[in-house]
Amino acid sequence: MNNPSTSVAITSPIPARLVQLRSAMKEHQIDAMIIPSADPHLSEYLPERWQGRSYLSGFTGSVGTLIVTAHFAGLWVDSRYWSQAEKELAPTGIEMMKIASAASVAHIEWLANNMQEGQVVAVDGDVLGLMTARMLAQQLTAKSVQLKTDIDLLQTIWSDRPGLPLAPIFEHLPPFATVSRKDKLAQIREQMRAKGAEWHFVSTVDDIAWIFNLRGSDVSYNPVFAGHALIGHHDATIFVEEGKVSSDLQTILAQDHIHVRPYAQAANALSQLSAAEKTSILIDPRRITLGFQQAIPSHVKVIDAINPSVFIKSRKNAQEADFVREAMEQDGAALCEFFSWLESALGRERITEITIDEKICEARARQPHFISPSFGTIAGFNGNGAMPHYRATPESHAVIEGDGLLLIDSGGQYLNGTTDITRVVPVGQVSEAQKRDFTLVLKGMIQLSKAVFPKGTPSPMLDALARAPIWAEGINYGHGTGHGVGYFLNVHEGPQSISAAMPEPHTAMEIGMITSNEPGIYRPGQWGVRIENLLMTVPAVQTEFGDYVKFESLTLCPIDTRCIISTMLNDEEINWLNAYHTMVFHRLSPRVSGKALAWLETRTRSIC
Repeated sequence: MNNPSTSVAITSPIPARLVQLRSAMKEHQIDAMIIPSADPHLSEYLPERWQGRSYLSGFTGSVGTLIVTAHFAGLWVDSRYWSQAEKELAPTGIEMMKIASAASVAHIEWLANNMQEGQVVAVDGDVLGLMTARMLAQQLTAKSVQLKTDIDLLQTIWSDRPGLPLAPIFEHLPPFATVSRKDKLAQIREQMRAKGAEWHFVSTVDDIAWIFNLRGSDVSYNPVFAGHALIGHHDATIFVEEGKVSSDLQTILAQDHIHVRPYAQAANALSQLSAAEKTSILIDPRRITLGFQQAIPSHVKVIDAINPSVFIKSRKNAQEADFVREAMEQDGAALCEFFSWLESALGRERITEITIDEKICEARARQPHFISPSFGTIAGFNGNGAMPHYRATPESHAVIEGDGLLLIDSGGQYLNGTTDITRVVPVGQVSEAQKRDFTLVLKGMIQLSKAVFPKGTPSPMLDALARAPIWAEGINYGHGTGHGVGYFLNVHEGPQSISAAMPEPHTAMEIGMITSNEPGIYRPGQWGVRIENLLMTVPAVQTEFGDYVKFESLTLCPIDTRCIISTMLNDEEINWLNAYHTMVFHRLSPRVSGKALAWLETRTRSIC
């Protein structure tokens, strides 16, 4: 890097915590302990109570699996986190174990290869996904290794472990809540009947928030709350910590035959399901923990199927789509204010990566319906931008000075939508190599934006479209190209994923889905480039070969043409970029004025 980072040396508490864990393992005759990045809801972002992997490893990334034995500790992480993990694990004695993707089961294979017959592997079944549990049990049983899932050693050694989050739950109201909870429950129950299910148990927090038109703040950046739901054909029960739902809101929910019970009673409610003939329950094995599956009595027929709400909420209706378009204009206006300030301030003010986060959040906060950022802002200058999930901290961050590329990945939660955008801007002089990488990423991003394909195409099949121009130069990136995005919900949402995942039927691209488009190139220690827009799947054309769909670009913010080598773009790509910038100016110019408008006009000028 051309700029020094501000850093402060801190003595790591991790070795002492591992000593405590190993002592507890010895006491309980456990040979290996698995600490996943998970909670009872299998969330991506965890309330503090369930951040045990971070507590025991010091690694602060959102995904990773820690395994501890008497003489070994390893953290399995994918390429998005290798640089970050290398730095954060350095003072801990924990070995970084590189894996190809977050879906990898390499840690299970490691256990199967390294555990001896008769040894015991333990993991808290209340945070272990059912699908993972099945794979783990199969591998260990084949090696005559015992799997113990009825113990939570964190509760033993984490003396100041946070309690359950207590933030109040609130309603997502009309006009932004475009479908009533009564109608949503009717859609869920219709799917239950089609599958022959009397009951449906839901643990995933975004599904629960969507079904009941409720929101919370138990998890940073995602407007959700820790809870479970048991849905029958005539009533439903939400299990949340006491005091989170006001008496007035409980009265409103009761009108739709929705009961509120304490969070801790969810497993007991499952265990008490009626023994009547033909009692059945629908659970999603990808979205429920082993602990809850084990609470279901043996006399109850279990129907494994994806949560119906996953599909329904991913397909935004026409009203929601219009609200999202409005949110994108609000977000784009905020970004015009931010970037116009940034360009005028560079070289005149002391700007750090922390400053970027502060200023971009301040700009969004001035917009109508803004609630919070949708994730922690990633502002990475030069080498820091090469870490896809980098996060500047007061103890370690860069000053924006000298020459290079500044990558900014940010987003907002609005009552009328969720945004996620990445832009890269030049600071000082930009090299030809940096411009070349930027242009290759732009070419990939444009190719996916322009795609037309059959409705129902599995989303992973689209991944190569964005990678092709980058692959052609012998370059690749280690993260997926696109993820689903919620509607004032999680910024990462399924079922679609434009990535190297298996193209399963449930990943089909359907009309109304909002998906990110974010190819990248990362050169460790030098720079990173990622350009991201959100896209909505919309109808394209109907032919004798079927219904075809295309993408509408939702994100409204200029792509910095100062970083482009225009001769690397063909006519179609230039036309796409010019048309995109014309749309951005048309949509945003009524919402900005003064310096922000002048900046917008300059940055949306056509290139030849």
